[in-house]
Amino acid sequence: VRHAWPGAWVNSLFRNESGHLSSELIREAVAVTRSIWPDVPALGMVTFVDASKTRHKRDPGRCYVKAGFHRVGFTKGVLVALQLLPAEMPEPSAPANSQLSLTA
Repeated sequence: VRHAWPGAWVNSLFRNESGHLSSELIREAVAVTRSIWPDVPALGMVTFVDASKTRHKRDPGRCYVKAGFHRVGFTKGVLVALQLLPAEMPEPSAPANSQLSLTA
C-alpha cells in the first residue's frame, strides 16, 4: 500500500451523472458496501481526489465532506485524502431493487 491508511477500504472511483446529490449517492454506496461486507476495517474508508482533474472550485472533494468524510491530508502524489471512520458510516442497507438471496 502506498498511502498512510493501510487496510482501509478504498473508494477508487465515483462519478455522478444523475440529478441526485453526490453526497447522498456516496452515503448509499457506503451503506450497501456495509451490507455486503459487514466487517469494516478500523481505518474505515478512504478516497483520494485529484484537484487538477475536478472542476475548479475552492474545495475539491466537497461531496465527500458532505457525505461525512473528513479531509485527513495528502498523498505523496498530492492527492487530497478523505476518510470516513466506521463510527461515522451509515447503517448497512441492502441495495435498492435487489433480489433477495435464497441461501442467506
